[in-house]
Parts: sequence; C-alpha cells; structure tokens
Amino acid sequence: RFRYYQNVCTQSYSFAWWDWKRWEREIDWMALSGINLPLAFTGQEAIWQRVQYFFFVLNSLCVFKLMFFMSSVLCKKKKKFWEGWRCPFNLFFLMLSFAFPQHSILDRMRSLGMIPVLPAFAGHVPKAITRQPGKHTVRALMSSFSACCLDCAAGNQKRSQPLFFMVPIELPLKEMIKEFGTDHIYNADTFNEMTPSSSDPKYLAAVSAAVFKSMTFVDPGAVWLMQGWLFINDEVFWQPAQVKALLHGVPIGRMIILDLFAETFPVYSRTESFYGQPFIWCMLQNFGGNLGLYGSAESVNQHPFKARAFPNSTMVGTGLTPEGIEQNDVMYELMNEIGWLSQPLDLLQWASLYAQRRYGSKNADATAAWQLLFQSVYNSTYLIKNHNHNPLVKRPSLQMSTDVWYNRSYVYEAWRLMHKAAKSLNSSRTFKYDLVDVTRQAMELEVIDFYTEIKCAFQNGSLSNLLTAGGVLLYDLLPELDNLLSSDNRFLLGHWLEAARSLATNKEEADLYDFNARNQVTLWGPTGNILDYANKEWGGLINDYYTKRWYLFLTTLVMCLNSGEPYHQQKFDQDVFKVEMGFINNKKTYPSTPTGDTFAIVNRLFLKYYPKML
Repeated sequence: RFRYYQNVCTQSYSFAWWDWKRWEREIDWMALSGINLPLAFTGQEAIWQRVQYFFFVLNSLCVFKLMFFMSSVLCKKKKKFWEGWRCPFNLFFLMLSFAFPQHSILDRMRSLGMIPVLPAFAGHVPKAITRQPGKHTVRALMSSFSACCLDCAAGNQKRSQPLFFMVPIELPLKEMIKEFGTDHIYNADTFNEMTPSSSDPKYLAAVSAAVFKSMTFVDPGAVWLMQGWLFINDEVFWQPAQVKALLHGVPIGRMIILDLFAETFPVYSRTESFYGQPFIWCMLQNFGGNLGLYGSAESVNQHPFKARAFPNSTMVGTGLTPEGIEQNDVMYELMNEIGWLSQPLDLLQWASLYAQRRYGSKNADATAAWQLLFQSVYNSTYLIKNHNHNPLVKRPSLQMSTDVWYNRSYVYEAWRLMHKAAKSLNSSRTFKYDLVDVTRQAMELEVIDFYTEIKCAFQNGSLSNLLTAGGVLLYDLLPELDNLLSSDNRFLLGHWLEAARSLATNKEEADLYDFNARNQVTLWGPTGNILDYANKEWGGLINDYYTKRWYLFLTTLVMCLNSGEPYHQQKFDQDVFKVEMGFINNKKTYPSTPTGDTFAIVNRLFLKYYPKML
C-alpha cells in the first residue's frame, strides 16, 4: 500500500536551506519513484510560534531542529547544549520556510496522489515549565545527546489538572490542520534516544494513549505514524512487555510503525510483527548525510519479501528513511524498485541495467565497474551502521579505525574501469558525478594507508618515514582531493553555505546561518558534542578543515619525536579544537560554482596513486 520517504532528521541534514525550486524537484522525483507517503514537516516552527508556548524552540534549536522532531530538546546541561545558543531565527525566516514553501509542497504532493504526513505533538515540553503551577505532573527524561526534555503525556490524561490547561496538547495539531488541511496521518515520536521515566507497562500504555487521544480529539480519523528507532536504540529497556504496552495504547490499525533500520536491525521479527500494528519495512542507509559508497544491497533485495512472508505479517509497505540524502543514489533506486516487486532481483543483472539507464548508453567498462561495486561497497553483510569513520574525516588520533567491510581491490578495479570509460562517457552528467564519487572513495582508502604508515613510523621512532608519508598526504593527496571535489557543483561546501546565507535579511542573520551550517557538518554543538557526526567530503572543507587538523596532528607527532616526549591526545584535542573553531568562524566565502577540469584531475590522481594501489 505504501512507499514511504524521509527520516525526521532529513529536515536538518539535507533540507535545512531548501527553496521551493529544490523542493519541487524532490517531489517530482518522489512521484517518478512511486513514493506516496512522504513527511511534510516544512514550516512547523511557525505553527509553534503561533501557539506561543513553543516559542522557546526558536531560541534553542537553530538548524539542529531535528532533535526536537525526535523528542530531544537542546537545553542547558553542564554547558554542553544550551537554550539560545547561536539563535534566534527571526520571524521572516519562519514565514519564508512556512507561508510559501509548505503550501506549495503540500499542493504538489497532493496533486500527484501522495499522502503528506504532518507533524503532531508528542507531549514534550520545555524544562522551564516545571516552574509553573502543576509542575508535579511533569516527568523529566534525559537523552543521549546531553539534552533534556520533559514528558507530560500521561499527566495530560487528567484534563482537570492545571498543566493541561496551560499546555493544551491538541492546539499545535489543530492549528496545523487549520493552516494546511490534512490527509489524516500524523508523525509523533515519544521516546527516541530517551529512556522513559518508568518501565511500567501501564505507564507506557498511558503515554501512547494520551498522545493518540490528542490526535483524535482534533481529527477523529487520525492515524499515528511512529518511527521505530527507539526499539533499536535501547533494546535493554524495550523488552516485549514494554514494546507491546506502548503499541497497544493505540487501537490496532490506528498506528503505523516505521521499522526504521530494517536492512540491518529489523524489529518486526522480534516483536511478532509489532504485536499486530501495521509496519513499513524501511531502509535507513545513511547517518548524518555522510558521503561514502555504502549499501546493504543483498539485504534490501531479500528481506522485504521475508517480512511479507513472516507469520501473521502486518507489513503494509516499504520505505526510505535516510538521515541525509544526496549520496548513494543507486541504493534509493534499488529500494524504490523493490517496493513494486513480488520476488528478489538478480542484483548483478540489475546493476548492469542501472549503469545503462543512468548514463544513457551502454558501456562495457562502466557496467563491469558497477558489478564490482555491487560485490563490494554495496554488499555490506555486517551489522554495522553506515557512518563514515574513515581517518580522513575524523579528528586525528593514534587510535582511529582502519577497518572496511569490503574487498578494497574491487573498488580499485572499479575506479580503473570508470577511468577508462570516461573517454566515451564524458558528456554524461551522471557519469561525471559517479566518477568523482568512486575516485573520492579510492582516495579515502589511500588516506587509510598513509595514516597506517604515519602511525607505524611514529611508533617506530622513524622521523624520515613519518615526514615522507605525512608530506605526501598533506601536500599532494588532500589538496588534489579538494581540487577533485571542487570540480563538481554537487560536492561543494560553498553551495551549502550560500543556500544558508540566502535566507537571511541582513548580514547579522547571514553570519548566524553561516555559522550554523558550518557547525552542523563539523563540531555539531558548541564544544564538539557529537563531533564529525555529519561529516562531509566537500571541496573547501577538505582544505580548510580536515587538512588543517591533519597538519596539526603531524607537526605534533614530529615535535614529540624530536623532543622525546610522549604524545598526549587530550592536549592535542584542546589544540585542535581551536583549529576547528577557526574554520567555523573564518567568514571565508567558498565558491558555489565548480572550478577545474574533473577528468584531468581524475587522470592525474589515477596516474599517481593507482600504481601504488596495485
């Protein structure tokens, strides 16, 4: 019945600065892909402002608003996150993201036969509310992001209590429907990345019953759509009794669960198909909008059909739930196609046809390259989260992971074949993108090798080897990688920053949005709270952020060898934080249009590094 699309996080990791033109293109892609159940969250901040008691959100979230959607509110906690940090957005920003785009988005979605999912209120309120009358009805919850929020859903069942009248839980949804109309399906997430204050099944059932009651009070035909991430994130807490209680607080059939990460950690199979509630089998695929070739193609190809055949299955659709988009196009195309099939595909044959469709002509080298990619980077069979932990994009240390889940030689050979195919496919825009992406992946692997050489040289006390490996990394590989990424407009830091600044009404706001855009892809918080979580390999970011960190790391190692002093990671972290903040505050303008000849740069990299790979 359903082909679902979006994660609540996608709003911040990818959609934060979109205008209507970009939204229109995305919605048309949804329609062409068969999507019929997308989230429609744009502009909800303006609704919160309208109902006033949520005005605190404007002063606490900035571009990291995704954490509110997942029921985690950024607030003061040991000076890690705090209300008012680098905010607020002004009312023009709200109207810009609300009055025009959201109405256009919904009109477009509905005209193409989609069912837009609007946000509902999950019952979480700001910490300051505990200072008001009725505070005894509020229970505090702590999230893993050192944030805090408050759950008053169970207390809201007693409509006579002062807290209910102070915070009418139905009001946001009522205003949402008044402004945007409704298709009767609403998203709300109660305990994502948070531990409920009680594991008592009665309490958990009361919470979900209260949230659903608020929906049906406004819309008697309401259906609640909930992300199932909480059941993966804290398996210890969510035992069968707790899961069943939360789900059965809502009448069977009036809740749809997104089995959010089913390609790796399916929940339906350990919950007897969500104890009778309908669910959608989803491919999460990406965390934080990281770049990097990755996919669990075999799982995507096989497991949705197993879920359909599961005893007493309540599966009602397939879905895409990436935290960030604009990478690994092939996996989204594969998942969308699976939603229409009755049995698995021949993946290698499909990969061959994909290459032909994508480039508009048949090319034996490109076809062979894609078959190799499907046998390597797109064939993850490990229980891992696709988060880019390559040393390139992590704060340097002597303890970084160098593991990969695939046969590296397959990627090197795929790169060779793509390099060869460039002679006949250089007019294809999609081929150019893929050539950059595969080359970028090969360079990631080279960074691993240079890091390993650097680490071994330091541990063996070999200054000459350290200088040789470090010199090539700093003065050739990383600058050339930045050149490569800067040659394609889909890999530009400047594009992200320009989009952020374009929403401002004055220079002060432009600087604020620029700061938020930079911070999200680097420190993610005032002190690096979830450092490099949303890392990106973009032209401009390689040279002015990652390379500068590597320079400090290498010079620190050299100084340690020369002085005979040990390396101290804590001291380095303090020093490199200044470098990271320096990038965030440098106010430098980065190009938003590509520079350089992609094919010439790829050829140069190939001639220099491919023989080393062999």
